[in-house]
Amino acid sequence: MSDTVPTSTATPGRGTDLPAQSPPVDPAETALASEKATGRLSWWHGDAGEGALRNLALIGVLVALIVIGALTRSDLYSNPDWVWDNVLSILKLASVVGVVTVGMTFVIIGGGIDLSVGAIVALAGVWCTTVATQSYGAGGMIFSALTVGLAVGLINGLLISYGRLVPFIATLAMLVAARGLAAEISDKQTQVSDNGFINGLASNNLLGIPLLVYILAAVVAAGWVLLNRTTFGRRTVAVGGNPEAARLAGIDVKRHTLLLYALSGLCCGIAAIMLTAQANSAQAAMANLYELDAIAAAIIGGTLLSGGRGTIIGSLLGVIIFATITNLFAINGLTTEAQNMVKGGIIVAAVLVQQVQFRSLTQFLGRNRLTTT
Repeated sequence: MSDTVPTSTATPGRGTDLPAQSPPVDPAETALASEKATGRLSWWHGDAGEGALRNLALIGVLVALIVIGALTRSDLYSNPDWVWDNVLSILKLASVVGVVTVGMTFVIIGGGIDLSVGAIVALAGVWCTTVATQSYGAGGMIFSALTVGLAVGLINGLLISYGRLVPFIATLAMLVAARGLAAEISDKQTQVSDNGFINGLASNNLLGIPLLVYILAAVVAAGWVLLNRTTFGRRTVAVGGNPEAARLAGIDVKRHTLLLYALSGLCCGIAAIMLTAQANSAQAAMANLYELDAIAAAIIGGTLLSGGRGTIIGSLLGVIIFATITNLFAINGLTTEAQNMVKGGIIVAAVLVQQVQFRSLTQFLGRNRLTTT
């Protein structure tokens, strides 16, 4: 009798013969762990996966603008006191839009867009300068502006995440509605702010630097920490990069989208207080086209319009670049129309550069994948 080797038969239902299935991995936690291992969480180039080259390029653009200003108005730039005052004026000019841009950057990284930020600023500003609100003092005005901004942001988030409206349509509708409500509340009149504390935010300095610049710095610092040092920031990148993969990994995409628009609305509430302090008043037409300025600054700073990539530091540099261009045109007596044409050209160039870089990166990753296979 020949020896036979027994063969094992697979029994259906036995879990021991099946490979163990690994639990879902949160891409936010994976990205955070990998960046900690590679040291990419530095303030300079750990900003949502963005490298230092873009920030260096933006600083180079700022230097070029300063050189152009020095060549065209050497009589002004030869005065050190005027140069310092001009730098503070640029930062003060960029402060309000900069705060709005921080919220816009989060929304775009998360795969959305918010066209209503200017209208939210106007509504919050008008609401906090009504006679009834001003009777509660500076605390009541600040609370009112922040609450209105947060509430409108939450409505945007609910319509987009749970109502499944396209972000462009939902925020465009909110733009019209918020402007209309602001005009109704103010009766199409300018409402004067009589509060000395609020008005002093724009006129008072601390250590020679305007208070509005400190507010901008605080919002930027908080935004950077939230984007780079927290799970919320990593999940924002994951949701914007691939919402379906983020959902399968266990991220509540709808709730996270809601929070992103609420954050944008909160930034608009802060900006409303700052803008009211600058003008000592508020009206329904204030913050006109702020949404375009914020989107343009974020794009210039490296935020990808399709989502999944962006930087707070880059967005701040983008805001300062546009403020510097405005200042450069003003001191040279050039028209606003020419300034807008230059801004439009810069936006188009930035988008074209983004497309070329993204296409090159995709091709590079594709080649590496084939080589590995």
